[in-house]
Amino acid sequence: MNERLEDIIAARRKKLAGLKAAGIDPYPPKTGRTHSNAQVLESFEKLNQGGSAVTLAGRVRSWRDMGKLIFANINDGTARIQVLFKKDELGEPAFQLLLDYFDIGDFIEVTGKLFTTKTGEKTLQAAAYKLLAKSLLPLPSEHYGLADEETKLRQRYLDILLNPETKEIFIRKAKFWSSFRRFLSDRGFLELEMPVLEAVPGGAEAEPFITHHNALDRDFYLRISLELPLKKMLVAGYEKVFEIGRIFRNEGIDTEHLQDYTQLEFYWAYGDFEKLLQFVQEMYQYVIQETFGTLERSYHGQTINWGGTWPRLDYFELFKKHAGLDLNDVSVDELKSFAAKNNISFEQSHSKGRLIDLIFKKKIRPLPEISLQPAFLINQPVEIEPLAKRDPNNPKAVQRLQILACGSELGKGFGELNDPIDQRVRFEEQMKLREAGDQEAQFIDFDYLEAMEYGMPPCAGFGISERLFAVLCDRSIRETVIFPPMKTK
Repeated sequence: MNERLEDIIAARRKKLAGLKAAGIDPYPPKTGRTHSNAQVLESFEKLNQGGSAVTLAGRVRSWRDMGKLIFANINDGTARIQVLFKKDELGEPAFQLLLDYFDIGDFIEVTGKLFTTKTGEKTLQAAAYKLLAKSLLPLPSEHYGLADEETKLRQRYLDILLNPETKEIFIRKAKFWSSFRRFLSDRGFLELEMPVLEAVPGGAEAEPFITHHNALDRDFYLRISLELPLKKMLVAGYEKVFEIGRIFRNEGIDTEHLQDYTQLEFYWAYGDFEKLLQFVQEMYQYVIQETFGTLERSYHGQTINWGGTWPRLDYFELFKKHAGLDLNDVSVDELKSFAAKNNISFEQSHSKGRLIDLIFKKKIRPLPEISLQPAFLINQPVEIEPLAKRDPNNPKAVQRLQILACGSELGKGFGELNDPIDQRVRFEEQMKLREAGDQEAQFIDFDYLEAMEYGMPPCAGFGISERLFAVLCDRSIRETVIFPPMKTK
């Protein structure tokens, strides 16, 4: 902390003490605000003509002492408005109190009448005022803002306060999730809340976080997916269910991945794979239009059009075309040989499914002609998806869709596997991989298998994380999370 900042803080604390000594509560319990700043600006002419006094409140964002006049701007989070304090209107003691004890950053309440200045500025002339909260730290300059990216993330409240563009991101993000919720609710889906703590983590291939439950004296996992508990609700008799909630994956950080983030998953009894493809496209287009007002978004200088009918890309065909390998009869050795020749790092213990997935992500998915504009990737090999129903036309493939756009996966759905015997076999294969050292392979969830054995209706399911929102904003995911995890200073 430099000396000047220390002096500023000391001066503000001295002012705080002076206010208390004068019998003024610097943090009163209530305000008499009658309107928001935005309401006043929207109805300014009507309120001005009426001549009634209004009471506004907000944070002081600018302060100009002009002798017998003080011009200030206050912002309450809805809008900024100018306030005029006149010495002859307030009286000497009240005006001097402003000069002696008030600073930029303080929250104040001002009561008075509205007028328009000669320069056309809509203004509130103060007849009375009250301090609502004294600020002890000076705000960074609005002109220079916060230059350091790490400081922006650690002190996001300041970034939002000083940067209207950052503030707008999180307003849009709220619209993004509320649009999904509205779309699903309007189509008969029931929103449920499933446990965050799970005895067995399932529904995805990811390394979980572990925590200890003191009352039960046992370890639990933070959920890595919303899937399996929601699918049990289909067994219970609900037809359409969804949840928007936090999930946790103890994996690496990059521009598209965080360890805790929001995900939406829905499950639809009697829905099928073809219906799911149509439904998801309609849902995405609705949400993007509602959130951004257009179906065209810019990503890394490219125009991405989310409208129209998205093409369907066959996983087997893409693999054969771009890697020269037929997934109907490819061997593990052939996959390892291809990976080695193309400088794709892998572990000797990697399974066939893991190798296929790795080659596709490194060699094929990045191709602009495949994954720049929105498309459905379908018919993935059964080795990479333990929870999807087999394709009736090719038992070596499953009914899985991935939404590809902007070079990334932006949603995944299935014709859900509802055969408990097939599911048990696939879980057992996953456990063999886990025992061989694959920390992302799935556990066997015996409780879920038991639920399936009571009978699960044919169904479709889909999941989407907040990565989609980050991509639509053309930003890294850390920039679209208010408080992302940070390293210790």
